[in-house]
Amino acid sequence: MLDEFSNDIERIQALQNMLIAISTGEQAKSSDYTELRGYLLENSAYKQLLPSFVRTNRELNQFWPFIKNKYGTYAERRAYIWQEFTPILDFLEGKNRAPLDQSTSEILKQFDSDGVHVVWQRALERRTTDPEGAITAARTLLETVCKHILDEQQISYDNNKIELHELYKLTAGELSLSPSQHTEDVFKQILWGCSAIVNGLGTLRNRLGDAHGKGKAPVRPASRHAELAVNLSGALSLFLIATFNDRYKT
Repeated sequence: MLDEFSNDIERIQALQNMLIAISTGEQAKSSDYTELRGYLLENSAYKQLLPSFVRTNRELNQFWPFIKNKYGTYAERRAYIWQEFTPILDFLEGKNRAPLDQSTSEILKQFDSDGVHVVWQRALERRTTDPEGAITAARTLLETVCKHILDEQQISYDNNKIELHELYKLTAGELSLSPSQHTEDVFKQILWGCSAIVNGLGTLRNRLGDAHGKGKAPVRPASRHAELAVNLSGALSLFLIATFNDRYKT
């Protein structure tokens, strides 16, 4: 079944068409649905973008009662299914991705595919579907990069208590990126700005991320806030990695 299609866009559209067929009185093979669903759920980049009813309904015969009770007409069911598949199709067509995403992914994967790159992918996946989780992942990305560099240089730190701004300060000092280590005003200004970004990401995560409990009237971030946090974290992580590689890997 999977080999019948040339790419994942076609596979997702086939899955969508199966669900529309079942919703409008036509037939579809349950085994084909199961195979396509299993294949797509194995991809972490797709999992959160797939419609919730795909994630929760393992068989086609489970989907039918859901859609039957949700909407009474064929037109409503079609419109709903098309709408729910829009995020993942937009993602695959590149509508929600910026040029920074791919270049950052490649560099972070080379730096540490099992640690840093995994956190970056998590941050990207959650920007639109889970802004709070994306903000937490953005902070975790920067923390992971700092710890990786400090571990490489055998610089000790308290893994249980140290805060992000303290980790960054240690890392910046090791890489000669502290403002006090420079005399040129423009460099000092840029490096102070980097420190301010780190402090801001730490505060943003504490107030708007998903790492802490919320009160009765919590402030919830929008996807634009999550995108800003992820992009800032990604750019600063690349800067640290590039400096580290320039100083110690060349």
